[in-house]
Amino acid sequence: MKILVTGTAGFIGSHLAHRLLDRGDEVIGVDNVNDYYDVNLKEARLARLQNKPGFTEVRQDVADREAMEAVFREHKPERVVHLAAQAGVRYSLENPHAYVDANLVGFMNILEGCRHNEVKHLVYASSSSVYGANETMPFSVHDNVDHPLSLYAASKKAN
Repeated sequence: MKILVTGTAGFIGSHLAHRLLDRGDEVIGVDNVNDYYDVNLKEARLARLQNKPGFTEVRQDVADREAMEAVFREHKPERVVHLAAQAGVRYSLENPHAYVDANLVGFMNILEGCRHNEVKHLVYASSSSVYGANETMPFSVHDNVDHPLSLYAASKKAN
């Protein structure tokens, strides 16, 4: 199966890509390798994937509509796992546009890519930050998520 995984330089994305490749899937890994945290760590994760058969790295920002349209058109994924996001609550207070671009525009580009290219299934990773001021523990999918405490949380809830 051909699976597009966004955020492949991240912890979850890189491990997911390894698992998918190990079971025989083809993985198109998309990541912009931004400098929000250690770029060397991200590069090391990608280097481990590049040696695996079936892995194609696409160094691209999910917020770039034309580039993402080209990724979908060229690679024709059957499934998409969207893990890419601008993370971090504090950083969102000082860099709001980074969150709108990555988390909202990027998600829209993924949705449109899926819609226009007959993708059969989409998995999206949200965040526990969407629960905001919720005091119920542990969190439940039935809990209210209408009071995000940061732009990061609001951007994840919006998706």
